[in-house]
Amino acid sequence: GSCRHRCCPGRNNSCWAPGSRRARCYCDSYCQRTGDCCRDYLATCRRAAVGCAVGPWGPWSGCSSPCGVGSRARSRQVTVPPRHGGDPCPDLKQRRGCLGQHPTCGTAK
Repeated sequence: GSCRHRCCPGRNNSCWAPGSRRARCYCDSYCQRTGDCCRDYLATCRRAAVGCAVGPWGPWSGCSSPCGVGSRARSRQVTVPPRHGGDPCPDLKQRRGCLGQHPTCGTAK
């Protein structure tokens, strides 16, 4: 089978061509993981691939709980989106636990 300028990013079950022995071969970027790419996939599709690029992580937010267990979050932005089956973007958000320790936490009313 041949991709013939039909290259799809990610996993796309509609992006296929007839292969040998009535089997389908695929032209989506996921075919490299599953091993069912058309014979010309690399030459046709990966040549124009652009992988995702992201910026630096932003600062961590404050703790969501002023007293006790909470969470902090941070994020980053996509600077170059993936195109033509390039590598997908990594996680854009992170979260971690924290312990709020506001000065009034131990004060009983």
